[in-house]
Amino acid sequence: MSEVKISAEPRTEFGKGGARRTRRAGKVPAVLYGHGEKPKHIALPAREFAAAIRKGGANQLFAIEVSDGTQVLALPKAIQRDPIKDTFEHVDLLLVRRGEKVTVEVPVQLTGEAAKDTLIVHDHDTLAVTADATKVPDHLEASIEGAEAGTQITAADVELPAGVELAADGELPVASVTAAPTAEQLEATLPEVEVAEEEAEAEVGEETAEAPEGTPAEGEPAAEEPKTEA
Repeated sequence: MSEVKISAEPRTEFGKGGARRTRRAGKVPAVLYGHGEKPKHIALPAREFAAAIRKGGANQLFAIEVSDGTQVLALPKAIQRDPIKDTFEHVDLLLVRRGEKVTVEVPVQLTGEAAKDTLIVHDHDTLAVTADATKVPDHLEASIEGAEAGTQITAADVELPAGVELAADGELPVASVTAAPTAEQLEATLPEVEVAEEEAEAEVGEETAEAPEGTPAEGEPAAEEPKTEA
């Protein structure tokens, strides 16, 4: 994975208030740490950082140039997002050196098609691997081509690029292939659904019957009072 150059500014405001002001200015609050160095608080340009993560993934390598003259390489270690706004709230960045080995979680993609009438359950969508900090893969691949029901894909079955070593347990389940339900099995569940719907309708009917005379049932608009003329 190629590194992405990104500029940054030292951050002097801390706490929730300072972080909000940083985000309002179009920047992402971040902290650099590692190699025994004192943590350094910085602010990254939000648009450039988001674009790099979208393209390279959560393990994108950054060449960071801070306005105070600091130049470092760093990998995202923890990224906090706002699930509603889909924006970045805070980033922890781990300092790395060229040639240094790091252990990171890498996404696993399933390739190929399993046998007919099967379903795929993705048990773990990431795996821990050890790789050169400048050569962390953006994803790993595991083949399910032709896999029959009952097949289990483990971490040991995942293809690893040259220089990348598995850090997770080789027996960790990655994906399972199960038999798809038959038409008869699906039909067998229909009576249960119908019974549940009938019970729900019966409960609504009882609530309506118990309502005092003149009281509108739930969900019905109240009757308007008759108008009188003077």
